[in-house]
Amino acid sequence: MRLTNIAQLNLPFGRLMGYDVAVLSREGSLPVSFDQGRHVGAGLRPGSWMALSFQVPERLSLGDLEQAWLAVIDRHLTLRSVFEPGPDGPRLHQVRLGPGRWVEHPISTGQPVNAAVRDVLDLACAPYAQPSHRLCVLETAVSTTVLIAADHAHVDMWSMLVLARDLLRALGQLGTGHTPELAVAPGFAEHTQALLSRQTAPEQVRERWTEILGASGEVMPRFPLPLGEPEPFPERVEVRDVLGTAEDAAFEAFAKDQEISTLSLAVSVMTKVTLEVAGQPLRAVFPVHSRYEETWHDSVGWFITNSVIESADPEPRLAQAAVREAIRLGSWPLDDILQPWGGMPEAPGMFAISWLDLRRLPVQIDTTSLQAQYVSAVIRTDGVMLWFVFDQQGLHLRCRYPDTRKARRNVGGWLDRTVAQMREVANTYPHAAAAEMDDGLGHAASQDRNR
Repeated sequence: MRLTNIAQLNLPFGRLMGYDVAVLSREGSLPVSFDQGRHVGAGLRPGSWMALSFQVPERLSLGDLEQAWLAVIDRHLTLRSVFEPGPDGPRLHQVRLGPGRWVEHPISTGQPVNAAVRDVLDLACAPYAQPSHRLCVLETAVSTTVLIAADHAHVDMWSMLVLARDLLRALGQLGTGHTPELAVAPGFAEHTQALLSRQTAPEQVRERWTEILGASGEVMPRFPLPLGEPEPFPERVEVRDVLGTAEDAAFEAFAKDQEISTLSLAVSVMTKVTLEVAGQPLRAVFPVHSRYEETWHDSVGWFITNSVIESADPEPRLAQAAVREAIRLGSWPLDDILQPWGGMPEAPGMFAISWLDLRRLPVQIDTTSLQAQYVSAVIRTDGVMLWFVFDQQGLHLRCRYPDTRKARRNVGGWLDRTVAQMREVANTYPHAAAAEMDDGLGHAASQDRNR
């Protein structure tokens, strides 16, 4: 499943409909996670949402979609919660939602469909919107395109798959003549409370965070090359196909031969490229998921926390050690770890690398036949965000960076070298699995295959 943004999403022209639910009453306070507080506390702004789109080759009944979506809302507590400003930061309240109505959103003369959808989601899925999620459809004579969107405070990419699967499941129940029944999933607020109750990070974890942030100038890691003026610019989004299915298999086989993960092999490549072009280790913000128990696999919420990774040697097993360390550094409550910096010390140029292997998630939909795509908003940015997505068609990446000449040259060049070297690893492996590779990524296997 590809990861794109709303400006690049291929949408049909049709009638744009959005479903408004009714907020009936407030039902109590809920805990706010560290990342929720940081995200919502930034205030009202366009583009704080994320979405998933899929298409079915028939006209779906709006009545069925309404029933199915209300069943999904009943299943997930975070969809029944809203933020409000408070004197000490955002407050979160549970609310009771009821049936609402479908609203048609006119598409103006000459207006791209994408722009019309973007306007709707920027307004409906804002941090303090009540609720801050929206079901939209584009109806044509022969198909229905469904968009599920929510402010990021309530969802992550895994959550979007859960919402799509649950909506399709409820529609399937309606198709067989049954009222949708979806069991209530554990709420994200429970997860937030569980994290708040965890013990604080051990001293060695704090020391390592201090070392990595210190090496980054007392801020979160930044892209190692100049991006231009340190201020937000309109974003440039690149979507690239990195490995096809055959190359993907070879890349994974090489990683297995090295006794490391495919992610670690990718970090090895990125480390090598960063050392070559910038003369410094790979340092980046490294999102890790916090669904540490199977309990949360079917839940919806922001189950992502930020860690940091520092990889100074492209030797594959050392790269794997860096990945494991990053996961460990992200396994503790961040508000406590980052207290010496007064919270997350963001700065222009922040560099983040995200990795998602859809094939291994416990939540699956038929992304190919549904033409499903992850969709992000269009924003202004001063940093670099890189997503790798593995699916049945291979490995893709999407990169967002400020659209300046320096960023085009430096980020684009870094991406060129990274993609080229990942392909080189994949293309070399079938012919020289046990030999040292010219780029130095393979000597660990030839020295010792038994850890």
